[in-house]
Amino acid sequence: MENLILNPDGLAEARGYAHGVKAGRRVYLGGQTALDENGRIVDGDVVAQFEQALGNVLATLAEAGGRPEDLVSVTIYLTDVDDYLEHGREVGRVWQRMVGRRYPAMAGIGVSRLWQKEAVVEIQGVAEIQDDA
Repeated sequence: MENLILNPDGLAEARGYAHGVKAGRRVYLGGQTALDENGRIVDGDVVAQFEQALGNVLATLAEAGGRPEDLVSVTIYLTDVDDYLEHGREVGRVWQRMVGRRYPAMAGIGVSRLWQKEAVVEIQGVAEIQDDA
């Protein structure tokens, strides 16, 4: 079985990477920052960037035929962990609205910076698409 490269319409053009790769039922979701469809980081705080980055992850998952509940692992990279924690309730509301109340295995990792210097959050994940039967 050949791996399927995922670069959904509506996301910034992938150059030198793939937004995701589907290998069998497993989907590897590449790190997504808050890039809009024009390749610019959205204006706003950590909550706005979290929402855009998560939306990008979910768009890639949907391209593979997956749903938010198929997420099994999510890693969130943060340039300011304290800022993220201060806005934790707002971030949680974004998560629940976009994904629901089901939580995969998760990790939050503080980093000194991300690829785009304006980015404050990056999200990557792994999903296992379930049989509908």
